Order: sequence, then structure tokens, then C-alpha cells
Amino acid sequence: MKIFVTDQDGNQHELEAIEGWQVMEIIRDHGLPIKAECGGACCCATCHVYVDPDWANKIYLMREDEDDMLDETFDREENSRLSCQIIMSEELDGLKVTLADSAKP
Repeated sequence: MKIFVTDQDGNQHELEAIEGWQVMEIIRDHGLPIKAECGGACCCATCHVYVDPDWANKIYLMREDEDDMLDETFDREENSRLSCQIIMSEELDGLKVTLADSAKP
């Protein structure tokens, strides 16, 4: 499985993904610039990504705690999500996301 990540400088990365892992973990473990300060507990918004519009309907709806955390960011958009709340699955093979400026370390 793969995910495609565009970093804050516009560089695109094709990453090997593991089923059941948080998208945040995959991005972090490949060394891309993502803070992910709370380690995936949905207690911050430092793993903020923008989901490609073609994938928005394939990801489950966000919970209230994720929505609240995203409200704390200065660069929230309609397609904003916390990458720690997206769990990799076969259905998401090929997922495309862009790292938000607010996620940069």
C-alpha cells in the first residue's frame, strides 16, 4: 500500500504504508516534516493535513474531538484532518494528503 504526501515546500513523496497504522505514524516514520507532538492521541493539531478532494468521501467522518482540535489551527480548510485520526486500510491505498504549515516542526 502507498500514500502520497506533499510536504510544505510542495515536494511530493510516495510512502510505503502499513495497514492499521495511523497516517501520522507513516509520515513521521518516513522522516517528513510533521510535529505530531501528542503522538496520535488527538490532543493537539500538529499532524494537520489537507486530504485530496478525491479522497475526502473515502475517509470516515471526523469526531467532535478532532473537529475541536482543528479549530485551534490558523490554517484550517474544508478538507483539513488530523493525520493521527486516519487509519490506513486497503480502501485508502493511494491516499493523497498535503502537510499543513501548522504541522511543520
